[in-house]
Amino acid sequence: MAELNKYILFQMNEQTFAIDVDQVISIERMQMVTAVPRTREFIKGVTEIRSETTAILDLREFLGIRVKEYTDNTRILVVSIDSMQVGLIVDGASEVRDIEAENVQPAPKIVTGIRDDFLKGVAKMDDELILLLNLERILDFEDKNELKDVLHDA
Repeated sequence: MAELNKYILFQMNEQTFAIDVDQVISIERMQMVTAVPRTREFIKGVTEIRSETTAILDLREFLGIRVKEYTDNTRILVVSIDSMQVGLIVDGASEVRDIEAENVQPAPKIVTGIRDDFLKGVAKMDDELILLLNLERILDFEDKNELKDVLHDA
């Protein structure tokens, strides 16, 4: 029997991405975010989600993907990274899907300008390529420290 892993699928600029469902706490509608001075552009600020102050970052901006206006479909994926609750702004979240391990290929060196170490791999399903993000690798030590500072100062 093939090994199945569950992923939350979401979109950024018409490309489908996925994050392991175990890392996702919730999916929220876009809401008011309080800006925090002297942070990098991709850190949009903080908000309270499920009674916890949550740092919000625009994943498109962070990954260097073209940013567009927020819409009714814009979502915040609330994830756990190094025991911090972090909100990732994405264009939309669509579904939970089982992806067989055998359908996942290693990430090519550059996919749509995203560094390969940010990706666990690429899954081909229903004639669509789904980029599997590696959340542990996306934020480096400096990014994590800045997010901790943002949460501490909030």
